[in-house]
Formats: sequence, structure tokens, C-alpha cells
Amino acid sequence: MPERLAELGLGVPIFLAPMAGITDLPFRRTVARFGAGLMVSEMVASAEMVTARPSVRARARTDLGLADGGIVTSVQLAGREAQPMAEAARILADMGAPIIDINMGCPAKQVTGGASGSALMRNLDHALTLIDAVVGAATAAGGVAVTLKCRLGWDDACLNAAELASRAEAAGVRMLVVHGRTRQQFYKGQADWAAIAPVCAATGLPVIANGDVTDAGAASAARARSGAAGVMVGRGAQGAPWRLAEIAHVLHGTPAPAVPKGAALAELVADHHADMLSFYGRDLGLRVARKHLGWYADAAGVEPALRKALLTTATEPEARALIATAFGGAPGPSRAEAA
Repeated sequence: MPERLAELGLGVPIFLAPMAGITDLPFRRTVARFGAGLMVSEMVASAEMVTARPSVRARARTDLGLADGGIVTSVQLAGREAQPMAEAARILADMGAPIIDINMGCPAKQVTGGASGSALMRNLDHALTLIDAVVGAATAAGGVAVTLKCRLGWDDACLNAAELASRAEAAGVRMLVVHGRTRQQFYKGQADWAAIAPVCAATGLPVIANGDVTDAGAASAARARSGAAGVMVGRGAQGAPWRLAEIAHVLHGTPAPAVPKGAALAELVADHHADMLSFYGRDLGLRVARKHLGWYADAAGVEPALRKALLTTATEPEARALIATAFGGAPGPSRAEAA
């Protein structure tokens, strides 16, 4: 475990990536059942945090409400102006966020169109004003740690993650996560883990490799090619909240997770589903839950007609019955590659 990661109170360097609409509190609770070195919330917009929108504040909650084994949750903050970013950082600190992560990696058009996310990599001078504002506010609020997530650059003509890393370190950032694609690549092609190596060489910060880390084999390759201190798992955890624990077992010798099958899987999915309905309310919860049910069904080999019924049910009792039927008798998830 790298010393500078340990200083942040983190566990093994296998981290859950922030994913909009996915890494909400119910999903993070489910991942926490199996273990993670760090979990990052959905992105929250600084301007919306400042205006106290309840749904945005809910996305920033870090209280898991269970015996989580000391798993740390970071809250990811996005924005384009220094003052709202600083104010939002103060609010997050007051809410108990132990780490604030600055988003300079989101490629979505609705985010970059507002000069946030990975669009900030087009102007590092401006990006540094946001970093300075957040670090200053977090330090004044009691020394909350600040981290940064970015891409390799805006496009192939603007590969400036190494420069950003060096400047961010000087500004007080404590850790950097790099997705091995440019913004213009979105999620196309294969993440270039080797391109993260120059970023690692440019800074003394612990650098975490992200992008296409789907199993233990990919995690091992990403770490080897990048020289990173750890890896961050995003889409690989969809429908498989035990994936981080599987990777940690192979790479770091932690106890192997008991991957649920049959009745145990049905119980896990039912608990996650109930948590979503409690968190969002019944009607919205049923809609939000569909994508997770689809991922669970795909991983477990649920037959197509039953999968369709799961994703179209409009009542809570029917959903509970379908979950028991679909997952109680499904073949079950396959284990991640061991190398």
C-alpha cells in the first residue's frame, strides 16, 4: 500500500469510479458489502450544491449506514467557476465528506458544453483557479483532502495530463486518477494504460489508472503498463458489486469474496432494489432500478423473457416476485479472470 494513499485513510488501491446515475448511495452500500479501497460518489454540480437542491445534496451523502469496515467515500465535485466550487467544497466538508474529488474528466456534452469536466483541460490556467479554490476551502474547513480525476487530455493534440498533474500537486492535490483516453475518444476503443506512465513520472502524487479495468487480468495489465499505484473500476462493477473485492483478492491477497448465486444472489438484488426504492421513492426508484436489474440479469444469465419482465414491471410486489424467480434459479455470475 503506497504511503501517500495510506495517509488518506484508504484501503487496498482498488477503487470504485464515480459514475453519473450509477454510484448512488444504494449502489455504494451494495459494493461496501464486499469491500473497496475507496468509493467515489456520483458527480455533483457545484452551483446546484450551493442552491441546496435536495436531490443534489442526497447524491453527496457519504453515510453508508452499515458496518462498512471503514471504507472511505469521496464526493466528486464539478464546476467551471472558482467561487461556487469553493462554496460547494465548504458545504461538502460540513456534510462530513472526508475527501473531495474535482472532476476534470467527464466527457459528456452537457458537461463539457458548460466548460466543466474534461473541457477544463483545454485551459490549465483556468483549471488551476478551480483547484486552488477547492483546496483553499477544504483546508480552511479542517483539512479535508482534495483529489483530482482527469483524462489524458482534450484530444490527441492536447495531451496535457502530465502538466496538470505537476501543477495540481503543487496546488495541494493529494491524489490523481487518470482515465486512459482523451475527451474526444469518449469511451471508444481501448483505454491506453501506457499513456498514463508519463503522468506518473511527472508527479510524486499517487496516480490511479482508470478505463476498461473490468477484471483482475485487466487491473494487473493496467497497473503494469501505467506504473500507477492502483486502479479504479467503473463499468466492470455494474451488475457485479463484488468485482472490486475479486480484483483485490488476486492482486493484493485479501480474502476472496463469496460471489452470490441462486438464493443468495436473489437476496442481494432484492436488498439493493429495496434500498433504491427507499432512497428515491417508489415510482422513481422503480425506474432507476431497471438499469441495475438489467446488469444483474446479464451477468447471471437470466433468460430474455424474464429479463424483459424485470425491466418493465411497474409495481414493487411484482418486482420482488420476479427478482426471486429470475435470480433464484439463474446460472449465476461467472467469476472474474484470475490473472
